[in-house]
Amino acid sequence: MIIEAKALKKTFGGAVPVEALKDVDLQINRGEFVGIMGPSGSGKSTLLHMLALLDDPTAGKIIVDGTDIATLSSMQKTGFRLNKLGYVFQEYALLPELNALENVYLPLMMLGAPAREYRRAAMEMMETVGLGKRAKHLISQMSGGEQQRVAIARALVNNSKILFADEPCANLDTKNSAIVMNLLRNLCDERKQTIIMVTHEPEHMQFADRIIWIKDGMIEKEEKAGGR
Repeated sequence: MIIEAKALKKTFGGAVPVEALKDVDLQINRGEFVGIMGPSGSGKSTLLHMLALLDDPTAGKIIVDGTDIATLSSMQKTGFRLNKLGYVFQEYALLPELNALENVYLPLMMLGAPAREYRRAAMEMMETVGLGKRAKHLISQMSGGEQQRVAIARALVNNSKILFADEPCANLDTKNSAIVMNLLRNLCDERKQTIIMVTHEPEHMQFADRIIWIKDGMIEKEEKAGGR
């Protein structure tokens, strides 16, 4: 097991407080590809953000790779994210003034790795995602599907234990969506990469090992999917 959440709650304040998550319990196994699905406003992205340390729960406990996240300071959480977690978002979040390779090695540079090491690791990840020959291209010279693959390479260049993906294909056409989803499936199969992905596309269910359905801030059901 690499993630465990117990009695997880998230309430957003205001004149009328909104309970986005309500006593959620879940476990994610190492090397598992888990999809989080549910209607708009169900709390699936909120859940992903809690598990990914991008937001703090109102109550409950999250244990990631044996660490109780509540015991970490803000600075320690930043270091934990840089060292152990990778993120892929629907808008890619790449820096347009850098080329693809530079975008990929940025996390390792921030961790203080030697230039020779981070360039080598970044190039290896570019090859892994099938973009070795596009490494020196600017982001503006790449298609949406290529940009998302660069984002995946950047998320994994530090050997992230867990890859979090929030609607990674939302801005892609059918062809590029298939390329990205097959890449994620292959990473899970070949590298035993743990992947947690929010999606609203039913066709993505075939790539995951398990689907967690969220409704009204609670886990409605879980089911085995088509990944294995």
